[in-house]
Amino acid sequence: MSHNPQIKIPATYMRGGTSKGVFFRLQDLPAAAQQPGVARDKLLMRVIGSPDPYGKQIDGMGGATSSTSKTVIVAKSSKPGHDVDYLFGQVAIDKAFVDWSGNCGNLSAAVGPFAISGGLIDPSRIPENGVATVRIWQANIGKTIVAHVPITNGQVQETGDFELDGVTFPAAEVQLEFLDPAAEEEGAGGAMFPTGQLVDDLEVPGIGTLKATMINAGIPTIFVNAEAIGYTGTELQDAINGDAEALKKFETIRAHGALRMGLIKNLDEIATRQHTPKVAFVAKPQAYTASSGKRVEAGDADLLVRAMSMGKLHHAMMGTAAVAIGTAAAIPGTLVNLAAGGGERNAVRFGHPSGTLRVGAEASEENGEWTVKKAIMSRSARVLMEGTVRVPGDAL
Repeated sequence: MSHNPQIKIPATYMRGGTSKGVFFRLQDLPAAAQQPGVARDKLLMRVIGSPDPYGKQIDGMGGATSSTSKTVIVAKSSKPGHDVDYLFGQVAIDKAFVDWSGNCGNLSAAVGPFAISGGLIDPSRIPENGVATVRIWQANIGKTIVAHVPITNGQVQETGDFELDGVTFPAAEVQLEFLDPAAEEEGAGGAMFPTGQLVDDLEVPGIGTLKATMINAGIPTIFVNAEAIGYTGTELQDAINGDAEALKKFETIRAHGALRMGLIKNLDEIATRQHTPKVAFVAKPQAYTASSGKRVEAGDADLLVRAMSMGKLHHAMMGTAAVAIGTAAAIPGTLVNLAAGGGERNAVRFGHPSGTLRVGAEASEENGEWTVKKAIMSRSARVLMEGTVRVPGDAL
């Protein structure tokens, strides 16, 4: 009886922020998968264990959530002024496709450490002790991320006392700068606000007309008021993810928002675009108990935000959505800014299901157009396992 023996591919399993995924150096992938296309997608799906009609990804490295069904490919950069190219693939869980339409802000924190440890950074750039600066070209959206990676005794420092709500154990802090985060490739003419408005009336059949801030920054995101859709902004995952009607409602909002933003040409396209745009709902601060049991008081946050990712309420907050939150909060008049009390600000602390997160953004208005120079936040990253991942030989 013939069979296909397994092949081995060098890989590293890493946590970055509140996500984790399988990291590859481009040079280590089989030749057929070193180029974008069907072979690459098939390989990554098999690595993660998709498509899985059971929704568990038992026969792969995925964890059956949007936060854990992720892959990353890193290579030395051919882009002037950059160290590495970073490509992110969000693997669908129960469907046969990989979504390349956006970035993962959480895993962005692991790219610098992975590049350094993987020999992709010139050793002369790495201090014996201090902070290594890694300039990353985010190839999905064509943007620059600057990672500040702590180095101790010439090696990436992974352990430390930096605590991140949504991650159980402390680790070393990695500061990230998302430069010019408005997504030029997305939406109408690449505008930060593709509709030209800070707040729109978004008509959603079966739901009504919702006030919405639709922004391209970090990742395309549709913000609505929690109260307008029957929520308080204090919800945890179980309140929404177990409610089939609620999930259907959010997907309908997402589809119509994507259409208004120019991300899709017809509503049917949303089924093959699970990763973007995101939908989030905002509310003024109030006390709640986070998923860890930690009490978050009203004074601990400027506003509350809950966000949907891959059809489910995220357990914390996506890093790219945090960039969108920070950017929108810095622009007076958006729903995010108004929920945070209005006015000008260059940083915001928001409450999410796992606790709180602070993100900064530098926004300015010129000739009626808003621009954001950069958004800044701190995450952490850690290698969970390294070696080789095995896939059947017919996976390509």
